[in-house]
Amino acid sequence: QVQLVESGGGLVQAGGSLRLSCATSGRTFSSYTMGWFRQAPGEEREFVAALSRGGGSTYYADSVKGRFTIARDNAKNTVYLQMDSLKPEDTAVYYCAADAFWGRATTMQEYAYWGQGTQVTVSS
Repeated sequence: QVQLVESGGGLVQAGGSLRLSCATSGRTFSSYTMGWFRQAPGEEREFVAALSRGGGSTYYADSVKGRFTIARDNAKNTVYLQMDSLKPEDTAVYYCAADAFWGRATTMQEYAYWGQGTQVTVSS
């Protein structure tokens, strides 16, 4: 069983930055596609970013492209989401997810494991 624990959320002013971390258990982290999703109040959960097993390929939602960066440290079993130039519309609970087929890494249903989420609030 793989466990994912997110951290790094909080309250930030518009234009600010946050870095989310997702620590995973298990010995097979390096074999997983990793993704970040978010869910705003009253909205569906949506894709944010994904990173291939080796870290060489990424996907980003258009809404975050150029502002967010996903990265992984396989030695630490951790994936990160660096969020810059934050906007109020980025306010949501952010979820880390693991183990999806890379070709469908933007699809929530493809992921086998999920964290509990961390709240990000961006004030205007």
